[in-house]
Amino acid sequence: MNICPENIKKIHLIGIGGCSMNGLAQILAARGYEVGGSDKAVSPFTERLKELGIPVTIGQKAENVDGSDLVIYSAAIKPENPERMRAKELGIPEMERSVALGWISERFHNVVGIAGCHGKTTITSMLALIAEKGGLDATVHVGGFVEFLKGGTRLGKRDLFITEACEYVESFLTLRPTVALINNIDDDHLDYFKDIDHITDAFRKFVALIPEGGMFIGCTDDPRVRGLLEEYRGRVNELTYGAEKEFAPDYYPENETYDEKGCPSYDLMFRGENCGRVVLHVPGRYNMLNSVAAMAVALSHGTDFKTAAEALSSFQNTRRRFEYYGEREGVRVFHDYAHHPAEIRAAVDSGLRTPHGRLFCVFQCNSYTRAKTLFCGHQGDCFAGVDRVLVPDIYPGREVDDGSVHARDMVAAINEATHNALYLATFEEISDWLRENAEPGDIVVTLGSGDVYIQTNKLL
Repeated sequence: MNICPENIKKIHLIGIGGCSMNGLAQILAARGYEVGGSDKAVSPFTERLKELGIPVTIGQKAENVDGSDLVIYSAAIKPENPERMRAKELGIPEMERSVALGWISERFHNVVGIAGCHGKTTITSMLALIAEKGGLDATVHVGGFVEFLKGGTRLGKRDLFITEACEYVESFLTLRPTVALINNIDDDHLDYFKDIDHITDAFRKFVALIPEGGMFIGCTDDPRVRGLLEEYRGRVNELTYGAEKEFAPDYYPENETYDEKGCPSYDLMFRGENCGRVVLHVPGRYNMLNSVAAMAVALSHGTDFKTAAEALSSFQNTRRRFEYYGEREGVRVFHDYAHHPAEIRAAVDSGLRTPHGRLFCVFQCNSYTRAKTLFCGHQGDCFAGVDRVLVPDIYPGREVDDGSVHARDMVAAINEATHNALYLATFEEISDWLRENAEPGDIVVTLGSGDVYIQTNKLL
């Protein structure tokens, strides 16, 4: 999009309260633009923007965009939105959120894009905390709510931008990374991608954006990432990390242990040299690997080990990542955003490592496409180790039910693998079942990216 930066003074964001949009607003304001926006309802994000002096209008009206030089809108804002229609009428340039993120990345000399089908929010949040505690001093953009940031953005003074890079609809291809990190490549978002080869090709295009002299940081535990590392060897600088030493990563953990809450500690190794001990207070082996990734970025950008390790020791999960919701009659309830088999395995691992009597999972699938392609096939074993998996009706999300798949089909597939699933249509039924069957000391983990985080409160 041909927009002359010199002509842009005032920017209006439609849907400014979104988890990514509010961060863009903060970054643009910090870089000297006059920024404001609108949203349909008050949220923690809109309240935070008001605290920072960024005006927010609740309610979307045509006159809100008057006087703007640029309008940025989120993917949820349709062309018939009155503010977008007014912008078109006045000839004000419009820019979709992911394109705007790429446009912002061009304003920085050094850009680190954190990509991967799983773990990128946690890795980016860990880097934000390292920056906050005295390392990096980067501007960091996270695609989720981070408690210590009171949102998803950290503003830094260094000419360094670290951002979550999302593969969905290939939106990360708008970025201009000088460093690209890929944590993993998996079969997700099959409502857009045709198959795993299509997904891998999107990541291939992402790596191709790295300029000469830039760096590709890849996780050698993942076979598809290893393939890209081999493919780009010699064309860009490489740095690797992983937990499986047979693939010879540059950074890797040794002497890992877990405490009574399932939180790991380990020695961080770099090409055979012991950098020091890392102690985490978030559960699960996958969080250990996420922290190794964050360390690889931080140390390669000049942060000393002690500063980074101390920051990671105080890291707490972002919202909806194995988040503790409360307790009812001695039964603790957690929630995790996990909606893909690989993410569910990681959440189940955290549950199994947390002291408990029995482990119950409530899984709400948020997509008919995902139900058919991922949970009615061979991946029902992601619930291995769970005492009972309770499955309500599918949450429609962006899709319309065409009758081709039902939650009962997922239950049948899970039972073929682990024989532990039960269909209960509503959360009211699930709550009643848990009241009758769960005992003090048991834990419940609700899973999914639909409205399950809201419905979880019914279990309490």
